[in-house]
Amino acid sequence: MELPNLPNHPHLAEVVPSVLAALGVRDFTNTLGFDEIAGACVLLVDGLGWELLTEYAAEAPVLTSLRRTKLRVGYPATTVAGLAAIGTGLASGEHGMVGYSFEVPGAGVINALRWRRHPGGPDLGESLRPEEVQPLPTTFERAGLDACVVSEAQFAQSPLTRATLRGGRYTGVHALGDLAASVLDALSRPGFCYAYHSQLDMLGHLYGPGSPAWRMQLRQVDRLVESLVDGLPAGRLLAVVADHGMVALDESTVDLDAAPRLWEGVRAIGGEARARHVYCEQGAQADVLAAWRETLDGSAWVATREEAISAGWFGPRVADRVRSRIGDIVVAARARFGMLRRQAEPIESVLVGHHGSVTSAEQLVPLAVAYRS
Repeated sequence: MELPNLPNHPHLAEVVPSVLAALGVRDFTNTLGFDEIAGACVLLVDGLGWELLTEYAAEAPVLTSLRRTKLRVGYPATTVAGLAAIGTGLASGEHGMVGYSFEVPGAGVINALRWRRHPGGPDLGESLRPEEVQPLPTTFERAGLDACVVSEAQFAQSPLTRATLRGGRYTGVHALGDLAASVLDALSRPGFCYAYHSQLDMLGHLYGPGSPAWRMQLRQVDRLVESLVDGLPAGRLLAVVADHGMVALDESTVDLDAAPRLWEGVRAIGGEARARHVYCEQGAQADVLAAWRETLDGSAWVATREEAISAGWFGPRVADRVRSRIGDIVVAARARFGMLRRQAEPIESVLVGHHGSVTSAEQLVPLAVAYRS
C-alpha cells in the first residue's frame, strides 16, 4: 500500500525551540526565523485546525488578521503527541508519546490523558512514572530562564503535565479571564510563557467542528487573542498554534468491538477512532495486516510499523525505546471514517468530532504571530 506523505511544512515541534533561540537561549535553533525578542508566549488552542480557521475566518477576525503560516503536527494528530512536541521540541518518534493510548512494555496499553490502563483499567499513579515514560529533558528544563506554564488548574500535577511540561513554573487558571491576565503578567517580565486553552477542542468533540457551539467558542478564542495582542509589552512576541485539526465522522464507521475478524491474531488495540495502533500476537502480523487491509479497503491506510516509520509519520528518527510503542500495524482513517470501540470506549464512541489521522484537515494548524516592537 502506498502511504501518503505528511504535509511539507514546518513541524509544531519547531515552535518553542525557535522562540527560545530568538530569546537568546543557547543550544536552540531558530528554524522559523523569529526576530530577536525579550519575552514571548506560545498559546496553544487545542483543536484549532488551519482548514477550520480558514473556513470560519469571520468568527475570528483578530486571529486571522495576524501573520499566519501553516504548521504540520505529525502523527498521530492528537493532544498527547502535540503537547509533547511543544514540551520537548521533538516529533513523536523521539518523545515517545505516540497516541491517545499506546502500549508501554511491562505496563500494557495506557491511556496517556487519564494515565490509566486502557480501556477502563485502574489509575496507574506512581506505578508508571511519567518521567520514565517520557524521560527526555523538556524545553522548559533546558531553557535556563524564567519559564512558566499557564494552563487549567486541574492539570497542574497531572501525569501528562509531568511527562511533557515539567520544569516550567505552573500557573493554574480557571477561565479565559485569568488565562489572559496570567499570560500578560508573565509577559511583563523577560522570559518565556506557554499557555493552553482546551475548550474549543472539547466543543468540537461534543457538537462537531463548525457547529454553532464551536463557532461561538472560536469567537471567545478570538477575544482572548485580541486581549493578549492589545496588552503585549514592547519587545514581546505572541505565537498562537494548535495541536491538531478535527473532522466530524460520517456514517462510514466500523465498530471494532463487533468485528471479530479484525481481532483474529490481535492481542491489543490502542490509539483512537482516527488513528489506531494494532498489537499482534507473535507470528500473526501478516494475517492481521491482510485482514485489516481487506476489511478497511478504501476507508483507511493500513501499514506495518516499519512502513509507517519509513514514510516519516513519526518524524525523521524513531528511538529504540519508542519503536515497540507503535503498533505492529498502524491504521489511519481516510475522509470522515472512524474506527470506534463502542463497548471498550463508550464515551469516545459517541463523540461527533475526532482527529488523529494524516489528512490535511487534522495535520495542518496555524502559526499566527503578533509582535510589539
